[in-house]
Amino acid sequence: MAAEQTAPGGSGPVRRMRRDERREQILDAATRAFARAGFTATSLDDVAGEAGLTRVMLYRHFASKADLYRATLDRACTRLAGAVGSDNFDDESIPALLRAASADPEGFRLLFHHAAREPEFRDLIDTITTASAEIAQRNLAQRIPAGPWLNWAAQVIPAFTTDAVIGWLDAGQPDPHLAAARIDRAVQGIIEAAQQAEK
Repeated sequence: MAAEQTAPGGSGPVRRMRRDERREQILDAATRAFARAGFTATSLDDVAGEAGLTRVMLYRHFASKADLYRATLDRACTRLAGAVGSDNFDDESIPALLRAASADPEGFRLLFHHAAREPEFRDLIDTITTASAEIAQRNLAQRIPAGPWLNWAAQVIPAFTTDAVIGWLDAGQPDPHLAAARIDRAVQGIIEAAQQAEK
C-alpha cells in the first residue's frame, strides 16, 4: 500500500506511490511521449514533463533512455499478446487486434510504427513480424497452395493488417463495429489474389 507523508507546511497528507505504481506511471507517460515522435526525437526531459516528474526520478527506475524505451516496447508487446492471444487466424483475430489497438493506441503505434523504423530496437518488431508470418503461413496453407504466392500472402497480410489498424487509429477509429469487417474484406482480397496466381 502507498505510504502517506505530511505535505510541507502541514497542509495535509500527500500520497506516495509504491515503486511499481511509480514505474507504471513513468511507462504510461513514456509511451505517450515516445508515440508522438519516436525514440530519437524524444528526450528524457520530454518524458519527465509528461509524467510530471524530474529526470532524477526517471533514473531511479530506468538506467537510460534506451532502457526506458525498451521497457515501453516490452509492455506494449505483452499487452498485445494478452489481448490477441491465439496462434490462429479466425473470425475473432481482427476484432481482437482492433480492441487491443483501441485500448492502447500509443503502445500499438510504438510497436508497429516507431520501433519498425528504429534500428536499435528493430529486433523486437522483427520477432513479432517473423512470428506473425509463420502463423499466417500455417493458417493460409489450408486455402493457398504451397509456393511463392503462399509465402507472399503470409508476409503481406500481417503487414497490411497492422498498417490498416494504424490507419484506423489515425482516422479517429471510425465505425468501430464495422471496422473489422472492412479490414477483413481487404484481407480476403489478398487471399483471393494469391489463390488466382496459383491457378
